[in-house]
Amino acid sequence: QVQLVESGGGLVEAGASLRLSCVASVNSGRSFNSYAVAWFRQAPGKEREFVAAIGRNRYNYYDDSVKGRFTIAKDNAKNTVSLQMNSLKPEDTGVYCCAADSGVSLSSLRNRNQWDYWGQGAQVTVSS
Repeated sequence: QVQLVESGGGLVEAGASLRLSCVASVNSGRSFNSYAVAWFRQAPGKEREFVAAIGRNRYNYYDDSVKGRFTIAKDNAKNTVSLQMNSLKPEDTGVYCCAADSGVSLSSLRNRNQWDYWGQGAQVTVSS
C-alpha cells in the first residue's frame, strides 16, 4: 500500500510559478525507488489528464502542453515527488493529483487507469 498526500496548490496570476509536492508513505515492503510516479490534473467538466511522469527507468515524460514549463522530480530518500510549474496559463487550472505504481509500463504512463495509488489532489487556479 502507498498513501500519497499533495500540498502546494493555490491561486496565482498567469505567468506565475507554483511548486507542488507529494509525500508518499510506503507500506508495501517495496522501496519508493521501485515505483514510477506521475502527476495528473482534472479541470472542471473534463477527464483527468496526464501531466508528467518519472518511469521506473528514471526518465522524465511530459505532456506536450507543459513541456518546457513544468519539471517533475523525485527524491527517493525523502519519498517525495514534486512538480515545479512555471509560466502558468489559465488552461493549467485544475486539481492536480500525484500517482504511484510499481508495475506500470512505459507505454502506459499516460493512461490514468494504469496507476494504482492516488493522492487526494491539490487545487491550482490560474487567473488571466
